[in-house]
Amino acid sequence: MANEVSTSIQILNCAKTYPDGTKGLQPTTLTVEPGEVLALLGPSGCGKTTLLRIIAGLETPDEGSRILFDTSDVSRLPIEKRQVGMMFQHYALFPQMSVYSNIAYGLRIRKEPEDRLRKQVGELIDLVRLNGLEKRRPSELSGGQRQRVALARAVAAHPRVLLLDEPLTALDAKLKESLRDELAQMLRQLRITAVHVTHDQKEAMAIADRMAIMHAGRVLQVGDGETLYRTPSDPFVASFLGRVNQLSRTSEHAHQNVLRLGSAVLSCSPVCQGATQLLVRPEDIEVCMAREEGAAVGQISRRVFMGDRVQLTVDLPEATSLLIDVGRDHAARSGDMVGIRVAPHHWMPQATAA
Repeated sequence: MANEVSTSIQILNCAKTYPDGTKGLQPTTLTVEPGEVLALLGPSGCGKTTLLRIIAGLETPDEGSRILFDTSDVSRLPIEKRQVGMMFQHYALFPQMSVYSNIAYGLRIRKEPEDRLRKQVGELIDLVRLNGLEKRRPSELSGGQRQRVALARAVAAHPRVLLLDEPLTALDAKLKESLRDELAQMLRQLRITAVHVTHDQKEAMAIADRMAIMHAGRVLQVGDGETLYRTPSDPFVASFLGRVNQLSRTSEHAHQNVLRLGSAVLSCSPVCQGATQLLVRPEDIEVCMAREEGAAVGQISRRVFMGDRVQLTVDLPEATSLLIDVGRDHAARSGDMVGIRVAPHHWMPQATAA
């Protein structure tokens, strides 16, 4: 059932201004490679759904905006002529139809020959592991099974592009965690070009090949999850992808590329040279004995057990507090004085927001 030839998507200078003058999407240029799963990731109102709807043909962009599927300009085509498949957060399954009929719906509309229809639907039922459930209606399925039906229906008619709008939002946290890996695996098997809208960073990291981080109608940075997490180019990207501590240093210390915490002077990575604002992840800070040489000294003001880790808040001189992650069996307790160390390569410069 995998697509033999995948489609690229080129988004060229796409923008959306609403009648009241509100900018739903700032001019955006983005490429989705053939067979790639790209996540549009950001908080509510950042423009990710607007961009998805423009790709689908459900939203009319500003003059001068262009959408290309391979070399075909689909900018002015209605949704029914763009050959897109869509999967929504509430699945939008036909409640009166069986699993089989829901998946076959698009093929029947296209008047697909019955023998080909049976073959394609059978392949999809195998792919999404719904064997034996073909005659059930959506109300008789679990949330995960309904999600699989929705995916199979969305790709049954061999769309050039698959668009997923918050497909896991309707699921509870435990089911969402197990199904995001399944969805990722199925998208790889299908080898279909997909754009996936979500506000959940873990979901995006698990499913997408690359992510486009959006904020206030703009794409701030594009890359794979590890690159964006380790080398964010924008302070919003750093804070949105996980937690981060932000610290300031003087121009003199920026020139020397060190950071003073209390009586300790910590060396920083060469990439931080000249930056007066620094970032460090909670998991990249080491807690040691307060008397260890070269360590900054602080007091634990809060200790929270998180199951897989312990989260500490450590207060340092000059009203600086750091959020620090340590192992779940760490002995530190609120009120303890501890030492703080950070390896130079863990410091990140905070870029100036555009």
